[in-house]
Amino acid sequence: MSDEYTVIRIDRNDHVAEVVLNNPDRLNVMAKVFFHEIKRAFEELDADPEIRVVVMWAEGRLFTAGLDLKEASTGILAGGNGEASQGRRSDDLYRHVLELQDCFTAIERCRKPVIAAVHGHCIGGGVDLTTACDIRVCTEDATFGIQETKIAIVADVGTLQRITDLVGKGFAREMAYTGKRIPANRALQFQLVNEVYSDKDAMLIGAREMASEIAGNSPLTVQGVKQVLQYSEEHSTEEGLDYVAQWNASRLRTNDLVEAVTAFMEKRDPVFKGD
Repeated sequence: MSDEYTVIRIDRNDHVAEVVLNNPDRLNVMAKVFFHEIKRAFEELDADPEIRVVVMWAEGRLFTAGLDLKEASTGILAGGNGEASQGRRSDDLYRHVLELQDCFTAIERCRKPVIAAVHGHCIGGGVDLTTACDIRVCTEDATFGIQETKIAIVADVGTLQRITDLVGKGFAREMAYTGKRIPANRALQFQLVNEVYSDKDAMLIGAREMASEIAGNSPLTVQGVKQVLQYSEEHSTEEGLDYVAQWNASRLRTNDLVEAVTAFMEKRDPVFKGD
């Protein structure tokens, strides 16, 4: 556990880290400190050579109620420094939004795969947060909502940029235009989540089993797969093929590859060390 965090915590178990939303008394709302702790946590885990995969879940009765509207209403939504010109206030808000975006983009930048395990409501900023993850699973009682639409805000921390690739144009627009809460069965139908579990305990068991399976593979290879997938999603097939050819040409010859071949010949499971 990392003592410097106040609204999240990090639990480590061998090669798996768990980032836990840990402010249940306030429904894990997202105040400014939350964004910065998320960024710092994923930068820390990205740099930790012992960590190969991350699971993110939440304490309390729901995953997150989204943006801390009380804090926002006394700052951003109130217009910031009233003595500054409208242009200056607008520029300050623009820079503030970019700062928050970067906090969640840290999850994408993290070379380690990230599994989001959602129970209860995942509202507003929660969708921003989880769509930045590689994989999402949830409980039967989970709901997902682009809540910003309901409170006259255009979602601006990543949801609208990421969700279409996950669920398709039509469903993405339905979620964004209505702001309604989507139940777990529809989230599964449109591939917003990979799996739906009966309850939180079962979900965490499933997420941890998946994390363990990922962590058992060569970490250099898994991290390479994540980077190649991300590159290919943003480029043409031809560009993606060239990128992976360059990747393997420069990084294929690892001790993990030797271990994989040796283990196959010896008819045993490989033990990868990440070098």
